[in-house]
Amino acid sequence: PFHLVDFRPWPLTSALAAFLLTVGLVRWFHGHGTLCLYLAITVIRLSIFQWWRDIIREGTFIGAHTSYVAKGLRWGIILFILSEVCFFFAFFWAFFHRSIAPTPELGCCWPPVGITPINPFRVPLLNTAVLLASGVTVTWAHHRLIEGSRTNAIQALSITVALGIYFTFLQLGEYISAPFSIADRIYGTTFFVSTGFHGAHVLIGTTFLSVCLIRTILSHFSTGHHFGFEAAAWYWHFVDVVWICLYLRIYWWGA
Repeated sequence: PFHLVDFRPWPLTSALAAFLLTVGLVRWFHGHGTLCLYLAITVIRLSIFQWWRDIIREGTFIGAHTSYVAKGLRWGIILFILSEVCFFFAFFWAFFHRSIAPTPELGCCWPPVGITPINPFRVPLLNTAVLLASGVTVTWAHHRLIEGSRTNAIQALSITVALGIYFTFLQLGEYISAPFSIADRIYGTTFFVSTGFHGAHVLIGTTFLSVCLIRTILSHFSTGHHFGFEAAAWYWHFVDVVWICLYLRIYWWGA
């Protein structure tokens, strides 16, 4: 019942692309051009496409994803989400470490002297409503898929992807109009690093759900065999929960 993966170059190319991405970002930050960065992004995209293509073939056409394999994949995504929880916990720790007991260099207050925080009841509140609505639509799509209603599942997934794209555009506009930058002491650093990494996770989740939408249109999922969609839905709910924590701690309480 188990599946032994064939030898493939995609783990090696993905690791190489991650190395090139790090080098490319450092070179870009120091003004040495973007050629290495673009090369890394290209290799990452190719590796993702090829790797996901192979996994889709294994699970959909070859039948390699048995119940035992699916159980292992579920534990894999659960452990991955737990590692992401620890990842964001570090950012929250840094924020609270400085905000609860601000030093004299920050003016002994939070937000620090000279920082005008973003109004939490404008764009951030709209973004919260958008993500919560997307959580509802992805759950709706899951239930419709279980019930065998492919048309309704496609509609719900399309709305979810559209809401994810809308959230990204709203956050981009917020960054452009923000009255402070990442260089504005610890407040700017923790704000942009925390919300920026969350925005990156929204982009990843939107891509994940877009692939699931295409697979739903192509009838790759059945009522009892759709772990790829379940993994995307779990990841998206994790993104929703992280945003609620970010909104309450950084936007509302931190302001």
